[in-house]
Amino acid sequence: MGEAPASPPRTDHLYGGQAVPEGVMMRGADHWAVAVRMPSGDIHVESHDIDSVTKRYPVLRKPFLRGVIVLGQSLGIGVKALLIASNRSTESEAKLSSRQMGITLGVAMILFVAVFIVGPAALFGWVQHRFGGAVWTNVMEGVFRVVLFVGYLWAIGRTKEVHRVFEYHGAEHKTIAAHEHGVPLDPAAIDRFPKEHVRCGTNFLIIVMLVTVVVFSLIPTPGIAWRLASRVIAVPIIAGLSYEALRLGARFDRSRFMRALMAPGIWLQHITTQEPATDQLEVAISSFQEVLSRESQAGTAAS
Repeated sequence: MGEAPASPPRTDHLYGGQAVPEGVMMRGADHWAVAVRMPSGDIHVESHDIDSVTKRYPVLRKPFLRGVIVLGQSLGIGVKALLIASNRSTESEAKLSSRQMGITLGVAMILFVAVFIVGPAALFGWVQHRFGGAVWTNVMEGVFRVVLFVGYLWAIGRTKEVHRVFEYHGAEHKTIAAHEHGVPLDPAAIDRFPKEHVRCGTNFLIIVMLVTVVVFSLIPTPGIAWRLASRVIAVPIIAGLSYEALRLGARFDRSRFMRALMAPGIWLQHITTQEPATDQLEVAISSFQEVLSRESQAGTAAS
């Protein structure tokens, strides 16, 4: 278990996904689906169209622009999938509304920005003001941010609830990898694949942080106000660069340079993914098969 067959990966659409409470969301070219294991033991599956702005404005599909668009769309779809999973995976009659979910995630986003972006920027802005050395303080800020982020993931991964979500994360990766290698979507067959995947969102996040170290080391920071503002302003630029790096890593996965670039993200997935059970693989398969079915009906499976 954990060793993928040697057959070459498929070259059609690059599918993605996301683990949710007791379930998995899978995303295709024009459709996404979510499957959730309900308290009864049954699997709830539903799918939706993706109304992408790139269909109306093809220029947004260009490199460095598409990364920002994909990130925004992924966040939107992820919120909807989380809402569905949260309401389907519990026996409680009190269901979360989209407004409640939006407020919860909004607060979480504010805290994330405060802890991982503004906090380190303010701390090392003070260090630079006190001791000087703009370049090394920018580098140290980036390193501190990476260490803080890894420590956070390790800490939450030790909780029972998050650990189980990480198991569904592994199921998502195994299912997508099996499809890319042309292996039948059967739990026993796909469980041979590794739980880590080169296009994982964890890879994207760690690439973002590494690119941040390089970009911010080149940006002059004459004052704390500009230091904080630059961290926010540069987010779209960094997201675009990181997305292209992620795509290159997936496309040239046999390149030693690309393997080295992707290595930190693969290593971090030892924390954010765990080996799934058979019933969790079944949920991931149900979600992926729903996407494949919808795209087959629409004729977009190989877009």
